[in-house]
Amino acid sequence: MKNRRNIVITGFMGTGKTAVGRIVARRLGRRFVDMDEEIERRAGRSTAEIFATEGESAFRKMETALCQELSEEKRFVIATGGGALVDPVNRKRMMDSGTVICLTATVDEILRRVSGEQSRPLLPAVDPHAAIEEILEARADAYAALPWQIDTTALSQGEVAARIIALAKCALFTVHAPGRKYQIHIGSGMLAHLGGTLRDAGIPAGGRIAVVSDTNVTPLYWEQAKDALARAGFDPFPCTIPAGEKHKTLNTVASLYEQFLTHRLDRSGTVLSLGGGVSGDIAGFAAATYMRGVGFAQVPTTLLAMVDASVGGKTGVDVPQGKNLVGAFHPPQVVVIDPELLRTLPPEEIRSGLAEVIKHGIIGDADLFASLEGRYDLGAWKEGGGSEWVVRALRVKIAVVEEDPFEQGRRAVLNLGHTLGHALERLSSYSLRHGEAVSVGMVAAARIAVKLGQADSTLAGRIVAVLTGWGLPVRCPPFSVDEIWQALSHDKKRHQGSLRWVIPTAIGEVRIVTDLSPEVVKDVIQQLGARS
Repeated sequence: MKNRRNIVITGFMGTGKTAVGRIVARRLGRRFVDMDEEIERRAGRSTAEIFATEGESAFRKMETALCQELSEEKRFVIATGGGALVDPVNRKRMMDSGTVICLTATVDEILRRVSGEQSRPLLPAVDPHAAIEEILEARADAYAALPWQIDTTALSQGEVAARIIALAKCALFTVHAPGRKYQIHIGSGMLAHLGGTLRDAGIPAGGRIAVVSDTNVTPLYWEQAKDALARAGFDPFPCTIPAGEKHKTLNTVASLYEQFLTHRLDRSGTVLSLGGGVSGDIAGFAAATYMRGVGFAQVPTTLLAMVDASVGGKTGVDVPQGKNLVGAFHPPQVVVIDPELLRTLPPEEIRSGLAEVIKHGIIGDADLFASLEGRYDLGAWKEGGGSEWVVRALRVKIAVVEEDPFEQGRRAVLNLGHTLGHALERLSSYSLRHGEAVSVGMVAAARIAVKLGQADSTLAGRIVAVLTGWGLPVRCPPFSVDEIWQALSHDKKRHQGSLRWVIPTAIGEVRIVTDLSPEVVKDVIQQLGARS
């Protein structure tokens, strides 16, 4: 995905805006504009001379005019003057036109970098350290209003440039939910910018953030998440829950309520899920019901959650009678997807997530499905090499969710493979991973489609081949047909007493059927290895 938005680099003098901006422009093949240099070129005199002869107000007028002009351009790398975006009008124009990144540094480092320079009209010769502190204090609110911040004190110019490029390359989706919208940011290294992303989503700095993760994820990512949030002015605290689908219960939600209360989370706070789909469902349901609803954000750490569970606002928990039977629609305020988090996943979890990527291809992107055929390199996913597939899978889900946000019609197609899949998960006491169960469910749906004459006879074989190629199961565990049929009767997706089945009619096309005879279903289940 090519990003045509501008990259705007701002911050105080001496933080490296111009030098880093030139590197970024060169690496990306973009045109570079230094606003101070451009104003000097047009005025025919230096910034110091403009300040001396016409005053700072005249310079600021030139700056405002140039901000308006540049905000109408595309694919520029722009280094602003240190005070250019203090003006809220200039700041909004630039933020609307592209990604605005504020560079910072310590006062001592700034002073070291600018010492000996003669073209700093705001920096007096006497006690420049105090002058820098005073100006920084005056501009503190304006700089703090910019969500993306990079401290350049201990970084080389090349390292800063690399971080800016990573931010600029972040894929961005806007999801429209009833009465609101939220954004999904996808990019390597985004966890380090978590605080800025929350601020960009309108979550005010200073608020309490309940970071919900399970016993597997907390040791891996809590410290990074805490640091990223604290740097942006948030007050985070950890809330740990036990790992695994078997703990996706009302008791676990109750334990979160206790942790929220202990840490004094109020209605101005936010619940942030840092984990897989189970953590997201539990945290989202807790956020939807705590104090009648508080803010919610998601950082999925599994492939399954990245492409499916983190999008659409569905939250919930399991009860003994079935999966996700208690829940609520509670859309997040923002979703942050960092493919680098996949590095810590075991192969079986990558495969489980791939089942949902494949599912999205079958539902609505034949080219995505084709790109997954014959390219069975699991290592690429662990190194974040599947980012483009993640983007394409999300595009399918977002389109469906926006059309049917409350699952009243079209959204049901996202349940391809889930009717049988949920039954198998429940029978296995959730030892069968969600993606593994859905994989078998998709094979059953394809076999049903062929049996009904709704699909070409080669369709099921093609689906089986790609699932097998990625190491996913395509046969039922050794449960009996009757056991599976009984488990199917608890599916929450029943419609007017009948099971709803999503069946593929071609790659990229599916339809919903509700009038299947038990004989057809049982026959297909038995073909897939269920005991008679």
